[in-house]
Amino acid sequence: MATYSPPDFSTAFLAAAPDARFLVSPADGVLPEGFFPTTNLPTFARIAGRWRLPREPRMDGVLVLDETDTLWVREGRRVRRGERVAVGQREDGRDGLFVHARAFRPEVESDEFQFMSSEVSREKPIDYQQLARLLVDEREQAGYVIWVTGPALVHSRARADMTWFVEHGFVGALLAGNAVAVHDIEAAIFGTTLGMNAQGTPTQGGHAQHVRAINKVRAAGSIRAAVEQGIVTTGIMHAIVTRNVPFVLTGSIRDDGPLPDVYTDMLQGQDAMRVHTVKATMAILVATALHSIATGNMLPAYVQHSETDIRELPTICVDSSEFVVSKLKDRGTHQAYGVVTNAQDFMHILRLFVERELDARRGAVAVTPGSH
Repeated sequence: MATYSPPDFSTAFLAAAPDARFLVSPADGVLPEGFFPTTNLPTFARIAGRWRLPREPRMDGVLVLDETDTLWVREGRRVRRGERVAVGQREDGRDGLFVHARAFRPEVESDEFQFMSSEVSREKPIDYQQLARLLVDEREQAGYVIWVTGPALVHSRARADMTWFVEHGFVGALLAGNAVAVHDIEAAIFGTTLGMNAQGTPTQGGHAQHVRAINKVRAAGSIRAAVEQGIVTTGIMHAIVTRNVPFVLTGSIRDDGPLPDVYTDMLQGQDAMRVHTVKATMAILVATALHSIATGNMLPAYVQHSETDIRELPTICVDSSEFVVSKLKDRGTHQAYGVVTNAQDFMHILRLFVERELDARRGAVAVTPGSH
């Protein structure tokens, strides 16, 4: 995880910068001409002579100064008529707006936020030990780790490992599509995923099992009700419900059912996901291209605890294809650490290293002075 390097606002150029300009929105969901689009990097606005960071940062939003002079990042569709929106085209401070592009990467050549700048390779080594340390640290520090998963995680026999992470407190929230929950619940009820047994062999009539699973949950009324009624007794969603871990399931045009808990309205789904991305202190994205990119667009590149306590937000993107990891980074989530491997291997090995890290820390606590 990269160390944060704060900008030097005492330099003559930034010290002489003007205050940022704000214009009112002409209508609900309509931005004033010349509005300043935000990035996921630390983005400062100079207000009354002071450089300030906004709350709830993300890319592709705008800076809004509310009636209490609190600075926020808001999606354009959320801006109401009459709200003050920052305007400006330059990111170097000349418009009173400064994007700190070198906050975590002082070696980058450009001072501007950029798309299409990925360097991903399946030949790069994976430091599972460091990933395990980060994950255990997050749990010990009461961090908020969001997991974004695709159905391949269930099909690839990583279901048991994901369940273990939920049961052991490493999941703050689960963001996924309808299919993840459907196939997990199918496995819980029928022992198959899309009709395949644990050996990957199609079963007789198995093609209909996911629809039967959806029907059972719809009859129960919700996933929680299906768990409470003993219909779903194992797996990811069972662990999510029994441990009261929040989850957001969003739909797509191809969904069967869907399950009653699924958001079928795109904007409602975005809003539900955003509740968790603004709280995230770490993100793990596994085997899902569209959900990973969507979540990446909502995430800041950093976690801010105070004006001086800022750190990079660890973002792990796992996929068997370099294309997905590259695409995520090319869409602006430059802080993403790409892991090019399959979901089963990643989940199994990460769990192994997390268990080792936990054992090592327990051992360190047990060895006290004089205990020899």
